[in-house]
Amino acid sequence: MKHWSDYPTPSLLLDLAKVKRNIARMQRSARENNVSLRPHIKTHKSLNIAGLQEQEGACGFTVATLSEAEVMIEGGFSDILLAFPLSDREKCSRLAALSKSVRLIATVDEAEHAALLSEAAEAHTVQLEVWIKVNAGLNRCGTEPGEETAELAEKLQSYERLKLKGLYTHAGHAYGAKGEDHRKNIAHDEARAVLLSAAACEKRGIRIEHRSVGSTPTYEISGAHEGITEVRPGNAVLFDGVQAGLGVCSLEECALTVSATVASRKNGRIIFDAGSKSLTLEKGAHGNDSIKGFGTFTEPEALKGREMTRLSEEHGILDGTGDVSGVSLGEKVRIIPNHACTAVNLYDRYLLVEDDTVVGEWEVDARGRNQ
Repeated sequence: MKHWSDYPTPSLLLDLAKVKRNIARMQRSARENNVSLRPHIKTHKSLNIAGLQEQEGACGFTVATLSEAEVMIEGGFSDILLAFPLSDREKCSRLAALSKSVRLIATVDEAEHAALLSEAAEAHTVQLEVWIKVNAGLNRCGTEPGEETAELAEKLQSYERLKLKGLYTHAGHAYGAKGEDHRKNIAHDEARAVLLSAAACEKRGIRIEHRSVGSTPTYEISGAHEGITEVRPGNAVLFDGVQAGLGVCSLEECALTVSATVASRKNGRIIFDAGSKSLTLEKGAHGNDSIKGFGTFTEPEALKGREMTRLSEEHGILDGTGDVSGVSLGEKVRIIPNHACTAVNLYDRYLLVEDDTVVGEWEVDARGRNQ
């Protein structure tokens, strides 16, 4: 068994105890709110972590891409929501073929998506389960809540091989919340967008069985609304600097760190061997004023709580250090990335850490699976 600092840097370090605690928190919240938990795997991209989530009680999984779904199916998972509407015939055909052996839920936000899916379902002689994406304020994909969603739901009824069973939304703009009250308001709006749309559908005689919400900053709040049936947090399994900045977690709950080595010391700055290709330049997917730098140091004690000031591709720079004699050349450090999802996608493997000892390695199975 080796200490994490005995491994080459930069490396992706996963604190197994914290991951398990975070998974337990997700499941506990879902249980208390009487909803199902369908976590998003785009954060961790790991079959092993998905296995831990399933053991704890996850009803299924959410993916961002069809290739992520393929990785999960190859790994033995069989209940998957593809939370991205497909507009490509080849991908619709792949989805229909996969649906013969597993529950793979397709999503739409306009009528042409339905036509493409219906064509693929006909070719593969399958019936596809379909959910409609609703816009809760992120203004990305999604029908507008209420009548626009119901109108699309009515159009779906004409396709014999498509079965509309759910509505879902993603309040990703909560990542840019300006404070606790703002974050809570976004969460309430998220739930209301789905519930209003479900009511409009059912007024037209269209039953909506699944009503799904949940970005990490909102799922514990939006999931508490009566009528919501499912939550889909992704980042909550690892947490990161953005979530800590929002007050969703503490820095101590962040399960993911990147190791780096002190490469050079100059008057007033320290240079590390972890740059944008190790930490990413992101300060949050949708903006977050609480993030000033490019990752937060957790070790050594002399740097704890400081934020990386600048990044080049292979260089991380901490400015404003004054006298640098207290930090040794070659010393190893740990950094919490601002955004865990994008940081994970830069690595082939996790080093599993328990009490600073590396106890194993897990592949990042779906890394780069963006098709």
